[in-house]
Amino acid sequence: MSKKPATDLRDDVEAEAGGAPAFAYCPLPGVADEMVDNNNAVRPVWQNLLAALSRMPEKELHDRFARADRYLRDAGVFYRAYGAKGASERSWPISHIPVLIDEREWQTLSEGLVQRADLLEQIIADIYGEGRLVQEGFIPPALIASNPEFLRPLVGVKPAGGHYLHFLAFEVGRGPDGNWWVLADRSQAPSGAGFALETRVATTRAFSDIYAETRVHRLASFFGAFRNTLQNMKEGGDGRIAVLSPGPANETYYEHAYIARYLGLMLLEGEDLTVVNDKVMVRTVAGLKPISVLWRRMDAAYADPLELDQHSHIGTPGMVQALRAQSVTIVNALGSGILETRALLAFMPTICRELLGEELKLPSIATWWCGQESERSQVARNIEKMVIGPAYSRLPFFDDNGQSVLGSTLRSTAKESIADWLQTDGHKLVGQEVVTLSTTPAWVGGKLVPRPMSLRVFAARTEKGWQIMPGGFARIGSGADVAAIAMQSGGSAADVWIVSDKPVERHTLLPAEESFTRNMPGSLPSRSADNLFWLGRYIERAEGALRILRAWHGRFAESADPSEPLLADVSEYLAAVDIDTEEAVPESLLRNIDSAVYSASNIRDRFSPDGWLALNDLAKTARRFRETVSPGDDASHAMTILLRKLAGFAGLVHENMYRFTGWRFLSIGRYIERGLHMTRLLGRMSGPEAPDGALDMLLEIGDSVMTHRRRYNVNTARLTVTDLLALDPLNPRSILFQMNEIHREVEQLPKAFVNGQMSPFFREAMRLHSGLAVMTPEAMNEEVYRRLEQELERFSDLLAQTYLG
Repeated sequence: MSKKPATDLRDDVEAEAGGAPAFAYCPLPGVADEMVDNNNAVRPVWQNLLAALSRMPEKELHDRFARADRYLRDAGVFYRAYGAKGASERSWPISHIPVLIDEREWQTLSEGLVQRADLLEQIIADIYGEGRLVQEGFIPPALIASNPEFLRPLVGVKPAGGHYLHFLAFEVGRGPDGNWWVLADRSQAPSGAGFALETRVATTRAFSDIYAETRVHRLASFFGAFRNTLQNMKEGGDGRIAVLSPGPANETYYEHAYIARYLGLMLLEGEDLTVVNDKVMVRTVAGLKPISVLWRRMDAAYADPLELDQHSHIGTPGMVQALRAQSVTIVNALGSGILETRALLAFMPTICRELLGEELKLPSIATWWCGQESERSQVARNIEKMVIGPAYSRLPFFDDNGQSVLGSTLRSTAKESIADWLQTDGHKLVGQEVVTLSTTPAWVGGKLVPRPMSLRVFAARTEKGWQIMPGGFARIGSGADVAAIAMQSGGSAADVWIVSDKPVERHTLLPAEESFTRNMPGSLPSRSADNLFWLGRYIERAEGALRILRAWHGRFAESADPSEPLLADVSEYLAAVDIDTEEAVPESLLRNIDSAVYSASNIRDRFSPDGWLALNDLAKTARRFRETVSPGDDASHAMTILLRKLAGFAGLVHENMYRFTGWRFLSIGRYIERGLHMTRLLGRMSGPEAPDGALDMLLEIGDSVMTHRRRYNVNTARLTVTDLLALDPLNPRSILFQMNEIHREVEQLPKAFVNGQMSPFFREAMRLHSGLAVMTPEAMNEEVYRRLEQELERFSDLLAQTYLG
């Protein structure tokens, strides 16, 4: 007999629901449900939310969900998914109905996770320390010696401050009996805390009124406590604190940038760092600066190609030696990924009794390592109830991309007997009890339906010991299959509300008003400066191409003859810079815009969400136009639209970016590129051999038609156009204007003066500016423009040598 919908058994909720489709909710037989108890009654913690939902028409619900989706889209929240066609960015998949848990139950769960965190700390200290657990048989030697996560160079290396682990995550699920199990430990580089924050914000956008009425524990205090811990790790030194990321190709790079922004930390990659005299230093535009704490978000083996994975291109040579010298703290310690080994779960109960003298408060999913005879036999006898997977995998079975298989499917497909297979490869395999996870309501097809879920819960070491985030996020399956929980398999994420029956404290990471301090921005890493500089150049290069293409297509629309002298001459000029006028939207233009997007993606922590969205919108629009726009008037109009979008991006940056070192490199990049663009155009189109109409086109490209009419009471002439576009210090399109701005920005850069003297770089900026400032329109000719172009290119190279190397 199937279960009745839960609300059929609750008259009070049914009366409010009025038969709304949201309440035709039927839990699965024999499966624990988060909203409905074993008696098919709605749990008290869910009743307010359910009653509020019941009063909403379906359209209102959809509008609320749309607000959450819009927030995530506008904030640019994404993760990188990998498939047969490679990697692609996908919007963070939110399941809009939160998971509600009573704070008393959460307290019990938290106590179990705190115990587990303490246990993991002792295990990792023993593995890389005295090794007693292996010597006395609590851990089989093969699980350590053959484990790819065991990093031998770290044996005997004690971490600065004494602790190996500072930030952990746990994959937790509720079984059919209603009790919580630990499905996996995350100690290598735990991800998801930033996504938990964004999921909370998005969910509150949908249910702001319900959230305000419900006593939900906030998340800010958890992050504030951990930020204080990171600050205390500096021990009074002047070293920086940074998030160490593998880079934009990583699937959770958005989170790395978000956490760095949220906590006010530097975001670095391995190439930003160098080790000098056993100390980790970051390369900045002001020189090498010390690093005290690195919150590592890359796998440990990649951290040092000198002593660990020699094939790593994202690590820093000498990092392990710096750890030996205890000059830097890494969160978590290199080598901690071994704690994620799936086979280790089989030995956790006995290890806990040995090290802590007590039973595990939260059991692990039942696990047997098949490298032992009795365990191997146990798995073989109960193969129908088992999932078989790699012993050294760091991922739970539902997250390992199909490496694990259900034992029930093996009898008909295995080429040799299960017993022989386990006998031959048992040391590489684990058997785990098939998990039936609890379900939680998800909105699917206009109604609430049960979907399997697991929780990702985070723990941070603080001054008061381990602190558990009061929430986290739930991974929700896209179907009834537990394997569909993984994000890469179509799963989604739901906010987790820990609900109290008392008022909860409100927290913020902002300092109290009476403790106001103005901190100057930290040193700018050279890689960030490089990306900002080239972002400026690519954006300006794209703008220059758009302006000249708009002018060309406008004239082509009038004559329809590309062989007309002016059009032919400009086409030849553009061909030299890889722009084909036969293409309405040339591929080279898209490459410049894509290069700008790539440069911006490398500095997401320094970019506003609005700026990032505007830049991506420009790129998407340009690609769409390439498929739909025709040469001539259509293309000219398309260039106008793209120019407006580019101007919108530039305006956002100009109005919102803090005027410090990063701004200067971005601006200098734009000024150099604009100066080069105008120098090349004037050299080509202002000479006596230029075709008719070239001077008028120059003014149009330089957005100076109206200015020329006001400034010069004559028709366009070579001298007036040269004066306005080359030598006018007030025209933002002129070459001299760019030189003025370059000189002004360079003067504010670090290293502009050395020991009270102008640096060679600043002296070159002065020479460029003064050399052009004394020129007259009559003296400007093709040779002068060619020499000026070469000098600007050399100046760009000198900037790179001085600051970006």
